[in-house]
Amino acid sequence: MTVNYSILDLATIGSGETPRQALDNSVALARRAEETGYRRVWYAEHHNFPSIASSATSVVIAHVAAHTERIRLGAGGIMLPNHAPLTIAEQFGTLETLHPGRIDLGLGRAPGTDQKTLRALRRDPTSADSFPQDVRELQGYLRGESLIPGVDAIPGQGTDVPLYVLGSSLFGAQLAAALGLPYAFASHFSPDALRQAVAVYREQFRPSEQLAEPYVIAGVNVLAADTEDEAQEQFLTMKRQRVSILLGRGRTFTDEEADQVLDSPHGAQLLNMVRYTAVGTPDRVRDYLDDFAVHADADELITAHQAPSVKGRLHSVELLAAIAGLTS
Repeated sequence: MTVNYSILDLATIGSGETPRQALDNSVALARRAEETGYRRVWYAEHHNFPSIASSATSVVIAHVAAHTERIRLGAGGIMLPNHAPLTIAEQFGTLETLHPGRIDLGLGRAPGTDQKTLRALRRDPTSADSFPQDVRELQGYLRGESLIPGVDAIPGQGTDVPLYVLGSSLFGAQLAAALGLPYAFASHFSPDALRQAVAVYREQFRPSEQLAEPYVIAGVNVLAADTEDEAQEQFLTMKRQRVSILLGRGRTFTDEEADQVLDSPHGAQLLNMVRYTAVGTPDRVRDYLDDFAVHADADELITAHQAPSVKGRLHSVELLAAIAGLTS
């Protein structure tokens, strides 16, 4: 089974780093991905996370696009309930106008944050209920077939930026199938419904102007290193960091405290989130990803390289590219 390989860059602000350093690291990662033959790099919209620098997702894409030449870049994803569809059509229409043929627009229904931050974004918690209609409205702007007479996205009108539906449940799978759009499943952090959602998507898919056949992207974490011990050490660090990020509420756990949490019921939930993680030497990572692609029935794997340092992430990207036979 031949699959495409891409990268989800979480724009991680590491310990002791500034947001500027994190964004510089994202540029370095995209350049390395371009050099080594990955298909695309995506960035996700998250708000009020001290460890993530991609909250202004379209701005990050513009910055990285200006520092690369060929690789596709996009949102994985824009959380559409946080925005008016016209605004997103204008932003991504502008990106496509500046960088033609390189821009993707993945769309999610979740807020990408907590309820308090959602209120700060001036969004109504019920905004997610109109997600299917908002996707159609956005699609109309980008096609130059506005659903609101007299309102067009400029830039954006007629750019046909390709849309992708993101999800971790049957809802997104059914919507992507009904609209004839590619479907990206967030199995790198929400693995439980992966196989069922993909099966529903493929069974219910209806061809569209954008897509003749179903196309599935599955998220998977990757920690590729020169030795097994090094990779496992990075994996342990990643799990400990997630304890502080997801449960810390402003505090940082010591390694001993984090290990205690990981051994608890809360820890079991965190460990389930990283169920789909390829860890080890390049050969082991390749074998894992080959099996995972079959398991997920995926056409493309979007890999989240989770090493704690940018040096480790860049090396993981290089190792996977070499063992997967990618070419620039």
